Amino acid sequence: MTNKLIAEIFDELATIMELHEENTFKIRSYQNAYLTLRKLGTPITAMSLDELTAIKGVGKAISEKIVEIIRTGDLTLLKKFRELTPVGVQEMLKISGFGAKKIRTVWKELEIESIGELEYACHENRLIELKGFGEKTQKDLLNKLEFFKKSESQFHFSEIENAASILINQLKISFLPKKIDFYGALRRKCEILSDIEILISTPSHLIEISKILNFEYFSTNENSVTGKYLEKYPVTISCTSVENFGTELFRLTGSAEFLEDFYAEKSKIDLSNCSEESQVFNKAALKYVPPELREKGYDFKKNLLPTLIEVTDIKGVIHSHSTWSDGIHTLREMALHAKNQGFEYLGITDHSKAAFYANGLKEEQLLSQINEINKLNQELVPFKIFKGIESDILNDGSLDYENEILSQLDFVIASVHSNLKMNIEKATSRILKAIENPHTTILGHPTGRLLLSRAGYPIDYQRVIDACAANNVAIEINAHPYRLDLDWRWISYAIEKKVLLSINPDAHSKEGIELIKYGVHVARKGGLEAKNCLSAFSRVELEEYFLKNKK
Repeated sequence: MTNKLIAEIFDELATIMELHEENTFKIRSYQNAYLTLRKLGTPITAMSLDELTAIKGVGKAISEKIVEIIRTGDLTLLKKFRELTPVGVQEMLKISGFGAKKIRTVWKELEIESIGELEYACHENRLIELKGFGEKTQKDLLNKLEFFKKSESQFHFSEIENAASILINQLKISFLPKKIDFYGALRRKCEILSDIEILISTPSHLIEISKILNFEYFSTNENSVTGKYLEKYPVTISCTSVENFGTELFRLTGSAEFLEDFYAEKSKIDLSNCSEESQVFNKAALKYVPPELREKGYDFKKNLLPTLIEVTDIKGVIHSHSTWSDGIHTLREMALHAKNQGFEYLGITDHSKAAFYANGLKEEQLLSQINEINKLNQELVPFKIFKGIESDILNDGSLDYENEILSQLDFVIASVHSNLKMNIEKATSRILKAIENPHTTILGHPTGRLLLSRAGYPIDYQRVIDACAANNVAIEINAHPYRLDLDWRWISYAIEKKVLLSINPDAHSKEGIELIKYGVHVARKGGLEAKNCLSAFSRVELEEYFLKNKK
């Protein structure tokens, strides 16, 4: 049980108790426990009852519940409320932006107990007369329901990758296959996945695999087993011979559109019986195309393929938060961790004052942080902490500080965090004004999307990228697996316009720095090379870049 999982149990408990209109004091205490526990640097499972009780905002009652969670993996009180709540109503709690109070209203007053009933009621205009609703709220809920249904049975790449890695290691240990690999969207490192697909060279073991994993066995043109791993993730395990492994891996990896174009071009070439995937490209007289690029519209006939960026190309951490705002670790802890990981620098970008919900820094706090950074830089040389801020882009497109304050920073990441429901024209104009601000260095997570939770605000990508090119502003590829924003489909256009991309972890903890790898995955899908990546600059190069771009 990780700190995050334990904290999320308290979050679920608080939400479902709010649904049942339980004691508000207790609900608030569980909400506070969620916020406190998820930020703890020490593993909760390693703490004694006395240590847990001593944590500010936890106390004896909650610490005892923590011990129960660690011992059983669940909470008796939470189970009680789950039993009192129809499964369909519990599902409604997963709809982003549809709170417990509104769910209780439709449940109790309209006796709606499933997502399907809720959608039908919206189409029948039954919510309009309910207290706290109205036509606009009903229309907004329909949009949320549509997004929720599209997101069902889908997973973030990071979640699927973790489960898939455990499974493939299990198969390697149990069956010692000569060849085994992922295929499909997982191997192409798509940001959203619906299943795990594995190719293995052990046809004689498929029945045994199906029995061990409790999968269904199919004997077709292509022997395979399917099932759910850990009772959650759909899995298909297909097999082929060692001699034909490369051919099958190629056939099963590319998107349908990529393969259709490829086979149409190379229809007269026998691509069978290749033990290595590289042999397929050799037979086709083509350069090897990395799996991430095998998507719709990719020109596989290019003479010059990009030298795709690698995780090892990233020289430093740009975009990180500390305890000065909403981070878990102190500035010193973040810097030392980055340094110990082999990075040359850390860009500290705590939230600006408008982000009050994230303890955004007021001017005097930011100036105090600058002083702390100056002292740490003397101590940690040659490692460097660059002084930055994640400045909110306000409703009118201005940045959240006067120029006098912004001019004292090395760089500024400008990001939208509020009023996310603007139409495309207003949202684009707002961002364009921020890009044109002489203090903006990097445009942060350009659409504000949260994959599987929030579509983000609409923008005219072309106008935004063109403006970044005209104003020498880099664009962030936010590496958090829930964001991965800028969308990789626009990376090639940014490169064409000579806009630098910056792969940023948006790290709110030491561990958050590791998220960089997910940003690299999607950057590769967009064809990004290290030379076009700001975070692949050395410390000296980045220092020169920031100085050159101070306006």
